[in-house]
Amino acid sequence: MRDRIEIVEVGPRDGLQNEATMLTTEEKLLLIDHLVASGVRRIEAVSFAHPAHVPQMADAEAVMAGINRSPDVSYIGLVMNERGWQRARTTGVDEVNMPIMATETFNRKNQGATTDESLEVLASVVSEAAGDGVRVSGVIGVAWGCPFEGEVPIARVVDVAERVAATGVDEIGLADTIGVADPWSVVERLEAVRHVTGDIPLRVHFHDTRNTGIANAFAAIQSGVTVLDASVGGIGGCPFAPGATGNIATDDLVYMLDRAGFEHGISLPSLIGVSHELSTILGSPVPSAQARVAGFPGGSA
Repeated sequence: MRDRIEIVEVGPRDGLQNEATMLTTEEKLLLIDHLVASGVRRIEAVSFAHPAHVPQMADAEAVMAGINRSPDVSYIGLVMNERGWQRARTTGVDEVNMPIMATETFNRKNQGATTDESLEVLASVVSEAAGDGVRVSGVIGVAWGCPFEGEVPIARVVDVAERVAATGVDEIGLADTIGVADPWSVVERLEAVRHVTGDIPLRVHFHDTRNTGIANAFAAIQSGVTVLDASVGGIGGCPFAPGATGNIATDDLVYMLDRAGFEHGISLPSLIGVSHELSTILGSPVPSAQARVAGFPGGSA
């Protein structure tokens, strides 16, 4: 086997937040249970965004309260601001993800704050979370391109990454929020960011809007990244990014890793079963290629 790749399952949060069909709390809890049963060990379960802006996540506290906690699973909540963090810390999350956008325009639209203001909140969250035993990941959104400002210069991404690193986060994510990256730019940006982030682990988050997501995941792994976000069935997107479609499908990423001999701990047949369940709940096929084809080898999933 090759090195281990860690997959952070973001379907229950990033996946569901952009779906028109609103799952009940009970359906979300069942989805999380089934993902954990398939082998997922880090899962972004909820978002503590304002319910008026992201109504799909309005029951975040109820979801966290209802989860059948497994001691070897890390349950993650997304926080956008100080209010979101204060909500999250009362629910017993193991980790929080906080986005910091690489462009001012998107940061204002996504979080209602400047990049500087969001960085100040992130530093405060890191300080308080350390006392709570909660890990913090700073996720740099629109790190390849912005729906409002267009191309994002590498120098800007590097500057934001350096400032995120200075807050003392446990992990730094680079997110292609609107799916405009290509494998070559992935390699280039990861190399540039590493010069200012030191030993802080890097994580990547790709959207498959333009059908380059899996290729970008391959490029990131070739560049030494070992932590990747993915969404079961490839569902989701960002409600604040016009036209942004789902994340790379966890099913498709697992298939690629299986074929290459990487260890990751997730059962592909079980995961495909969860994708099929989601298709039924959502009332339409999920984007994942693996959910549409017979398993290989062997002829069945």
